[in-house]
Amino acid sequence: MKIPRRIAVAAAAIFFLAGAAVAQDSKREAQLRTVRGVVTDKQDSPIVASVVFLKNTRTQAVQSRIADEEGNYRFSGLDPNADYEIHAEKDGAKSPTKTISSFDTRKDIVLNLKIDRKRA
Repeated sequence: MKIPRRIAVAAAAIFFLAGAAVAQDSKREAQLRTVRGVVTDKQDSPIVASVVFLKNTRTQAVQSRIADEEGNYRFSGLDPNADYEIHAEKDGAKSPTKTISSFDTRKDIVLNLKIDRKRA
């Protein structure tokens, strides 16, 4: 009779630990941030296929995205405890670099970037 009881206890422990791991992953994912926006020129026209660069200032890791036909870009799954720098480029012209602080507690950050094409 002791063997089935041990198996039941072990099975219950496994299910409990598996549930805790899933809950932890869900909690961590809920804490991640998203940065999105639109890349435009001085006349607020979207700049298609501009490249948006996002740099984690702690690790120096750089991610890039290509803006879609409406100038939209999106970075998701970002560490809320890291600072980031973001800018866009197209045909040699560059937007001003903006900073995203770890002290900014928003989960969904909207940063629109403007490129002055005449400075290229």
